[in-house]
Amino acid sequence: MEFFFGAFTSEWEQRRAALLHEMSSGGRRASAEEEMRKRLNQLAQLGSGGGSGASGGRGGSGKGRSGLRSEEALPKAASRPMDVRLAAVAKGSQPAVVKMASYGGGARVGAMLNYVSRAGELKVEDESGRILEGREELARVRGDWDHLFQNRAESRDIGSFTVEIATSAFASDEAMHELVRNSLASGFGDRRYAYAVEKRDDGSLTVQGLVVLRSGQGERLTGDAKAAAIIQSRHDTSAAARDAEAKFSFQGYGNGVEFGAIRLRDLVERHQILRDNRGRQIVDEKAAGNLVQKEWRGELHSRKSRDVMHVIMSARAGTDVAAFEGAAREFLAHQFAGHRYVFAMHDPSSDPKEKEEGGKRPHVHAHAIVAMKSDSGDRIETTPAVFREWRSVMAEKARDHGIEMEMTDRREFASPPAFTRTQVQPVNREGRTEHVGTSEAAQARYDAKRSGRRTVPKSDRSQKYIKKVQDSWQKIALASGDRQIVVYAVRHGEYLQSGLSVTQRETSTPVIHADLGSNFRTNLVTLEEMVLEGQQLRETSRAEFEVYEKKVETALFKLERSVAPEDRADFDEVAGLARDFVNQKRELVGLYEQRKEALAEQGGEAPRSEPRDSANDEWDAAVAKHGQAVVDAGNDAMKEIEHYREGLEWIEAGEFSADRKEAMQAGLDQAIEKAAHLAVEGNSYVREVAEHNADLQRAIDQAETNIDRPSEAKEKARTSAAETVDEQQRDLRAEEKERTPIDNDVREAAQRSGETTRTDPAQQHIPRLDELEREQMELKERDRDDRDR
Repeated sequence: MEFFFGAFTSEWEQRRAALLHEMSSGGRRASAEEEMRKRLNQLAQLGSGGGSGASGGRGGSGKGRSGLRSEEALPKAASRPMDVRLAAVAKGSQPAVVKMASYGGGARVGAMLNYVSRAGELKVEDESGRILEGREELARVRGDWDHLFQNRAESRDIGSFTVEIATSAFASDEAMHELVRNSLASGFGDRRYAYAVEKRDDGSLTVQGLVVLRSGQGERLTGDAKAAAIIQSRHDTSAAARDAEAKFSFQGYGNGVEFGAIRLRDLVERHQILRDNRGRQIVDEKAAGNLVQKEWRGELHSRKSRDVMHVIMSARAGTDVAAFEGAAREFLAHQFAGHRYVFAMHDPSSDPKEKEEGGKRPHVHAHAIVAMKSDSGDRIETTPAVFREWRSVMAEKARDHGIEMEMTDRREFASPPAFTRTQVQPVNREGRTEHVGTSEAAQARYDAKRSGRRTVPKSDRSQKYIKKVQDSWQKIALASGDRQIVVYAVRHGEYLQSGLSVTQRETSTPVIHADLGSNFRTNLVTLEEMVLEGQQLRETSRAEFEVYEKKVETALFKLERSVAPEDRADFDEVAGLARDFVNQKRELVGLYEQRKEALAEQGGEAPRSEPRDSANDEWDAAVAKHGQAVVDAGNDAMKEIEHYREGLEWIEAGEFSADRKEAMQAGLDQAIEKAAHLAVEGNSYVREVAEHNADLQRAIDQAETNIDRPSEAKEKARTSAAETVDEQQRDLRAEEKERTPIDNDVREAAQRSGETTRTDPAQQHIPRLDELEREQMELKERDRDDRDR
């Protein structure tokens, strides 16, 4: 029987058919071993270019794909333009998350499969599409994969020891500890160790502790009875044996930093106070973790077998489970063709593990256990470039199944680096697992990641990449007509610009500081959004207002939790202004209630519309003249300029500390330079504003002077863009002329309901929280004038 692989619609089906075909025809070959190797090499190429077949799809639809695609035919997500990826994320696409959680030796396969399958309660699928259910079928996987494992023993890095010391009373505790360290050093030599002492009623001592099994000269103890005999012999022939008799024994050994940190914390919990080989006290779990992470790590020279790896693919909560399962299946088949693997889905509806135990996570995710070595002898590479490719392929497969997903790079969003499993320990597994760092540096890394603190890498390569990302964010902001996308793009461009500026000024830290010292920038943005909801609270009910008030208080509470001590004064100022704004809205709601009651008594109705102000007319005229995206981008640039100018005015007036003047002036210069570049790149709205702004006009002139003469291609592109803008403007003017009074009324009603919110021209250049601050300052000035009178 001959198989036509093109008849199958997905890669894993092709691979399963090939395996079945091989199993059924294996006995009819002249040289079965040679033919098997040949077939396995072909399987390793499946999904990345091997073979040929029909190009039929499912039902002949446009989404149907060839059963076997060549390398050229396979669209790679990595080749997706950066502008396309970032614009999709700004619209709401989720990032592709594929993590290499851990490695393991062949001996750990059973434990890893047990975790993935929830002790056999969840179904597990292998690379050929076969469903494995129950512990018996999972247990057979270990035997099927055994020939792929190196079965290399893990290095014995840290040993757990006990020493019984027979001695008399001591003059002091320090004398006792000195004797203990002399005894341990006589056997362990220059190895690092930590210990706890327990006094017996008969005056003897029991010493329990951990020791690094590898010495400074490279000798490694085995941590068993044989090693104990060697240590005992060294002690018995040393000078320390004349001071006290000691008996050494080992209770076990382990591999790696994680083992050492866990065991040392257990010792601290049991004995409260430990000491190391230098006599320093270890008084808590944090100090224990620091000792292993910072000082012992370099002495371990740890070695661990990498026969399998644990890979996790995840998506946002609410993602279609069946679609994501299909995407994960095709990702694994594509990326690990020719390798043995199994995977299982974990979603909150079917996960048998309870929340408090770490189960029922709100986001859907899949766990896969993959053999590092293929049947043809190839090993999987795990490098940053490979991980990026994984995310690209996962995003592509997800989009094929109707899930909006993109490959992202943390440098594109000024996101902090992830923390590793060895840098933190879990303290609460309910919902999203909470951790504490195992060292100060690890805690800082964890805090930065969980708080969303903006960071940028310092390497030259990353700095060049970030500049390309800035250009992409700018293009998206200028090209998009969606206000939400424009705001998103401008905000992330500012994050990157701030990060580059801070990196240039302070090479000692990569953390971005916002205007308020902003290690709480994320929560500040959330508070700003909550406060701005109040702009739409006109004639609303008391109940709706109370909901809004609770949202603001919740945002303030989260912001207060993340505020640093040095930012406390700024937080109090912002919180006061936000609450004053809410109080003003509360009074407004009360006035509307009184008006409704009065109108009800008179038998009248509240007016449904308010007179249209001139600010909206001016805005619409600017949009008609220059285009929505051009005006929005220019307006955002002018708001930033006005923000820094007003800050300088407040500093001159003594309202803010003079220490901020230099930073404010630098921010103003950068904002003017950014606006000038917008004008040079074709933003006609900024050019129009510059006619009444001498500083901005000078910056534009300077920018034009510094730019090289554009090439013919650039001139052609600029002319084409100008023609497009002119055409858009003509269309907008035509629509404006054809608009009927009824259309205007509808548009005015939409503006008042919050769909399009505009303020007067002077306020268009001021961020909303800054506007609140200015109103507060005006109140103070009026109060001062009243007192003077």
